Amino acid sequence: MEPRNVIIIGSGPAGLTAAIYTARANLAPLVIEGEPSSTSDQPGGQLMLTTEVENFPGFPDGIMGPELMSKFREQAGRFGAEFLTEKVTRVDFSERPFKVWVRDTLHVADSIIVSTGAQSLMLGLESEKRLLGHGLSTCATCDGFFFRGQEIAVVGGGDSAIEEASFLTKFASKVTLIHRRDTLRASKIMQDRAFANPKMEFLWDSTVVELQGEHSLSGAVVENLKTGERSTLPVTGLFVAIGHRPNTDLFTGILDMEDTGYLITRPGSTATNIEGVFACGDVQDHVYRQAITAAGSGCSAAIDAERWLEAVGHG
Repeated sequence: MEPRNVIIIGSGPAGLTAAIYTARANLAPLVIEGEPSSTSDQPGGQLMLTTEVENFPGFPDGIMGPELMSKFREQAGRFGAEFLTEKVTRVDFSERPFKVWVRDTLHVADSIIVSTGAQSLMLGLESEKRLLGHGLSTCATCDGFFFRGQEIAVVGGGDSAIEEASFLTKFASKVTLIHRRDTLRASKIMQDRAFANPKMEFLWDSTVVELQGEHSLSGAVVENLKTGERSTLPVTGLFVAIGHRPNTDLFTGILDMEDTGYLITRPGSTATNIEGVFACGDVQDHVYRQAITAAGSGCSAAIDAERWLEAVGHG
């Protein structure tokens, strides 16, 4: 079997940008984009779960997340990228060419770009799927603007939850932080800022048990974990900030990763610990997690892969 120049695993903004760049470099990439039924690694990544994207440059009137990903994919296809709408089930990076299996079908390549992304940890409520993008969000910097003058809530107690809640006070009239304990996990300086913010309120020992609203969020039912008492917060926006989980199970024991599961890349590069394997997007970025930064790192991974292939005499 003749190995391909590059296989890209994953197809969010990072993977599809890598596909555009590698295709334009005549590397004929194969993009194994995930399965539509999977929320963790579906084709197009997390943007397929969002409604309007207003912060992606070049779209002054905003664009729907799925439409933006469709345009990325179309552009990559135009330059010759191939797509396989399947889930990678196993990899072997112990020698080159690298091996990638989709069930029983083996694909081989001289280089790999991993862009499997991450998923936001959710509350596990039935209504989440219905209301995600319709009042329920996992990204304050993406969606905060839509809640100008409204009462909203943030679920979580760590640094990222406090950061999101503080950011949201720029837009909302009131932000209620809902936390399942009676103390925050966030750093002291973040806590001090939060407690000093007149727009922030705190609901301790509480968890969200139900979301109200058919087509858009109209309220959140909160249960006090100590008393069992339930009350309804009349919020039109709820931001879940209880963490993210990178989609890296496939690479456990193969690629170096942090304790949290994020892939480790060399400083100033997208290179992993295995020569010829590169990683980009949210699978290795737990700081920015934006479509535009993912796309940028996808571009970097493509250039890194192209230069590496040239250096070792491939491509």
